[in-house]
Amino acid sequence: MSTTTPANPKVGFVSLGCPKALVDSERILTQLRMEGYDVVSTYQDADVVVVNTCGFIDSAKAESLEVIGEAIKENGKVIVTGCMGVEEGNIRNVHPSVLAVTGPQQYEQVVNAVHDVVPPRKDHNPLIDLVPPQGIKLTPRHYAYLKISEGCNHSCSFCIIPSMRGKLVSRPVGDVLDEAQRLVKSGVKELLVISQDTSAYGVDVKYRTGFWNGAPVKTRMTELCEALSTLGVWVRLHYVYPYPHVDELIPLMAAGKILPYLDIPFQHASPKVLKAMKRPAFEDKTLARIKNWREICPDLIIRSTFIVGFPGETEEDFQYLLNWLTEAQLDRVGCFQYSPVEGAPANDLDLEIVADDVKQDRWDRFMAHQQAISSARLQMRIGREIEVLVDEVDEQGAVGRCFFDAPEIDGNVFIDNGSNLKPGDKVWCKVTDADEYDLWAEQI
Repeated sequence: MSTTTPANPKVGFVSLGCPKALVDSERILTQLRMEGYDVVSTYQDADVVVVNTCGFIDSAKAESLEVIGEAIKENGKVIVTGCMGVEEGNIRNVHPSVLAVTGPQQYEQVVNAVHDVVPPRKDHNPLIDLVPPQGIKLTPRHYAYLKISEGCNHSCSFCIIPSMRGKLVSRPVGDVLDEAQRLVKSGVKELLVISQDTSAYGVDVKYRTGFWNGAPVKTRMTELCEALSTLGVWVRLHYVYPYPHVDELIPLMAAGKILPYLDIPFQHASPKVLKAMKRPAFEDKTLARIKNWREICPDLIIRSTFIVGFPGETEEDFQYLLNWLTEAQLDRVGCFQYSPVEGAPANDLDLEIVADDVKQDRWDRFMAHQQAISSARLQMRIGREIEVLVDEVDEQGAVGRCFFDAPEIDGNVFIDNGSNLKPGDKVWCKVTDADEYDLWAEQI
């Protein structure tokens, strides 16, 4: 007499927003897989759909609501989590049929909500049906985000992240390094270190000493980077506020221990605008530090993001920003037009609102100004040899990134004679051409 083995319950998952949200999604998925759930890629195959939302700016909220609506239409059973989850009332006003709403980092509540809709199989044995030790990843196999803390101690007037994700909570340094080691053993070639404020790592625990592989390690960014550098992979730092101790990282970069890449969210340069944003207004000192960093590590790449059209920003403030960019010579730059976020302190500032057409004009001028800088800096790479990490391969050749390109936000390196390569390969190439964002190269 034959018996039919019951099928595993199936979960569909949509992850929106930033890399920090992606890490949250990976943790939830890892837990569900350990409990015997299958993760499926279509609404039709799923018993329930989880949508991890972004709630940072209005356009992200609109996208989240649109995706929730699509999931309800296609599947019907939808659980909502993530940053927009703190606005449960707004979500239920638009989509009253959602089954559960939870906020960011509430992994247990999300998993429990899935249990309520689709209970796990009673015969599942996690000791036999093992999940990979590195967990479930939503990134390609050869790179991974390594989240080192939650929350933020800043009170920037345009931001509601602290109210959604709370104050800084650093992960134990041993746990972070254990996770990094597991990822590397699973084939990861690049670790992207992320948090809301990476350079504040350990402040909340007074840089407490932890242990990894039997040796003491301080819960502090410099010591963390030293330890990560022993794993033999690329280590890339994101969301680094330029505190004084960031200077300690530059010699590590010059020595090749971690990638010479800093992602620093400067946001503006005008002292008046920075003060209104409640950001540290040390723009002159910052220019001197950038100059000093590049003297120590000439290959240093600096990426940043800026906001134009913040309340009270004048044409004089904007010109100050453009002049600052000319001095700073940043390599990779993104720019946003200011958008008011519900609940942000900036909404209560007694400052003149910048008209939408002025915002657009300043954004256009900013992008043209920075494109010229980025293009000139990339032109200087022509003829140089670079190491490239391959992301994808087709009949035209390979597409990858070198040390100054983070995945999905920076440029690409197109390798014309790279069709023999495969994703995850590292190969030395000679740069043959460049435009405003990308490089073209040949394998050596």
